[in-house]
Amino acid sequence: EWIVQRTGIRQRHVAADDETTSTIGLKAAQAALADAGMEASEIDLIIVATATPDHTFPATATQIQAALGITAGAAFDLQAVCSGFVFALATADKFIATGAAKAALVIGAETFSRILDWEDRTTCVLFGDGAGAVVIAAEPGQGTLADRGVLATHIRSDGRHKNKLYVDGGAGSTGTVGFLRMEGKEVFRHAVVNLAE
Repeated sequence: EWIVQRTGIRQRHVAADDETTSTIGLKAAQAALADAGMEASEIDLIIVATATPDHTFPATATQIQAALGITAGAAFDLQAVCSGFVFALATADKFIATGAAKAALVIGAETFSRILDWEDRTTCVLFGDGAGAVVIAAEPGQGTLADRGVLATHIRSDGRHKNKLYVDGGAGSTGTVGFLRMEGKEVFRHAVVNLAE
């Protein structure tokens, strides 16, 4: 009841042992392509927003690119945690708007269950696994609010708040994967204030 009241979360998913960030991201990508009525060969940019990649490198995006049979264009991961999909969408939009890409596949995919401390009730009840994807491409429009697509984005970061939400490990620091750690009340307050602004 507390979780639903504070977060709206009613159900979470946990990836199966044989599923990875790339495999669930691939399923989301295939669904997005089908929804857009496009072939994978029409995509020339793939951005995967993830904080839980399959490997430190190569990028999860390149694994999805290969699984889709795409051999041209760019594919890379973007790590901005909770804001990752928004950052990835904003980045893809800039590629499309400048003509650097014609059609982009933007994927948000996480397997947070792999970095949860299941004894830590402040985090394990909130985070789960899942993936979603969209295809964006440039199309002629009228220049009105009725046009579809990304009309504007506003992204922002503030590194002073590192200790509010972080993973206590990393290849470049501890040499371990680590666990997700969070100051829940502070994260909630910070998010509400910044979204309102």
